[in-house]
Amino acid sequence: MCGIAAILAGSSASVPVDGGELLRMRERMIARGPDGAGLWLSPHGLVGLAHRRLAILDLSEAGAQPMASECGRFRLVFNGEIYNHRELRAGLEAEGARFRSHSDTEVILALYARRGRAMLDSLRGMFAIALWDEEKQGLLLARDHFGIKPLYVADDGRTLRAASQVKALLAGGGIGTAPDPAGHAGFFLWGHVPEPHTLYRAIRPLPAGSWLWAGADGRRDEGRFFDFRRELADARAGQGDLRAALAESVRLHLEADVPVGVFLSAGLDSTTLAALAREAAPLAPRTVTLGFAEFEGSARDEVPLAELVAAHYGTDHQTHRVTGAEFAACRDRILEDMDQPSVDGVNTWFVARAAARAGLKVALSGLGGDELFAGYNDFTAIPKLVRTFRPFQALPGLGRLLRQAARPWIGRVTSPKAAGLAEYGGQWAGAYLLRRGLVMPWELDKVLDPDMARAGLDALAPLTALGAASDGIGSDRLKITALETAFYMRNQLLRDSDWAGMAHSLEIRTPLVDIGLFRAVLPLIMGADPPGKRQMACSARPPLPAPVMERAKTGFFVPVAQWLGEKDLRGWAGRVYRAFGQP
Repeated sequence: MCGIAAILAGSSASVPVDGGELLRMRERMIARGPDGAGLWLSPHGLVGLAHRRLAILDLSEAGAQPMASECGRFRLVFNGEIYNHRELRAGLEAEGARFRSHSDTEVILALYARRGRAMLDSLRGMFAIALWDEEKQGLLLARDHFGIKPLYVADDGRTLRAASQVKALLAGGGIGTAPDPAGHAGFFLWGHVPEPHTLYRAIRPLPAGSWLWAGADGRRDEGRFFDFRRELADARAGQGDLRAALAESVRLHLEADVPVGVFLSAGLDSTTLAALAREAAPLAPRTVTLGFAEFEGSARDEVPLAELVAAHYGTDHQTHRVTGAEFAACRDRILEDMDQPSVDGVNTWFVARAAARAGLKVALSGLGGDELFAGYNDFTAIPKLVRTFRPFQALPGLGRLLRQAARPWIGRVTSPKAAGLAEYGGQWAGAYLLRRGLVMPWELDKVLDPDMARAGLDALAPLTALGAASDGIGSDRLKITALETAFYMRNQLLRDSDWAGMAHSLEIRTPLVDIGLFRAVLPLIMGADPPGKRQMACSARPPLPAPVMERAKTGFFVPVAQWLGEKDLRGWAGRVYRAFGQP
């Protein structure tokens, strides 16, 4: 896990790459890579690559970046981990490739030298790549299948800049900071800034599962090597071994030259991972649990069951309880560490800090289990909403009138979202927006400048975007998987895990967000008896304790609003927004 940065000036640029700008970008990401730093500027001044290193595989200098291929044609900076690098290395060695290190970075270089960008779909892992090809005079950028690792691009047509963080690009000082209304409106709509936007017009995330070729001659090409919606739409029933697929993913995610821990809550995802990690690892893994003083002794307290699981599997366990006073003391630091505004991530920041203080550089997270194994209430609530309110779709004006009539008063008796049930609830996109949205579209002009809200909402076109993510998928369950993965998981959960983990120089790995596991489980989901969370949890050996298996799903709740004296997360959203220099 690292921080990467790149600048391509291009042959038409009047001045070469500014090494000072590249260094400023790199040094804004010190926490992402405190173990080393590298910088390479091409002799002709067309391109520069920079890297901050968190050493996980091959801790020697042989794994340092930017890394050059043996022939000298290619230069690479890479953020992430390639979990099947040993398998890929063996295949390349059979073809005659020679290696100077044990790093996965060198495997990417050798693979690209033989297969070009066709190699991207064969990488099993999380990655953001910037690779310079001297012969072709171009820079290849790529991002992993699910968008686990971030990569942001600012391209004015003359100079292209890329980095692992928005704040790193801003630190370079070479780009404009004009606001993107869609990013601002999107933050209040969802509680995070939805792709393909940021707060700034000049900066865009590279889409998950995609590549961008930037030539020194100014040519730009882009494409996808993985289309999540298409894979769901084309899914067919098939056979497979769920336990074997889960065990393989966990085993691969334990690959490291440093100890690997596990974030352990009382939920089925993390407890199953802890069990599989204990089975696969030669030594008992370290587990870390986060609790909250306000919940101690209540049904929301995750600590007792998590500690029961730790004892059951004999892990090396630590528990940390967070208090409101501790949150208050750390609040400014959390907001400074946050790369893009988010109403979530506080829990991950604290558990990552606890893991780092326990001496860990890598930890497994159960993130992704709810999306793949239908763990959220949305999997039942959204289809019910659609069935109940579908008749209103025949008279769209009626739903709008009912919403306008209810808006002034309904917030006094129930959620303001209820005003939009008739208008939005009868369609998949609208029902999902009602379930996951923070501030409803008709309320945005109360939290933002009305012109900004209007322009942002027009550009976001949320119902159109949500519809595009789920169109063509026949299965109700997979429709929800598509929406939760492409919006909530990618834009919030994965992004928050990245910035919150990297704030403490901790690599967070997600065995349940894995292309190999996804492709193994998808045919089972399309079968007559699709696996859910309980079937996933039955993979544990020995079995999980009965109190864990019998516990009703409650979700992991963080009392941020209570700590701030707010009635809901909208107040926290306002504070986050102001911390990013917004009024």
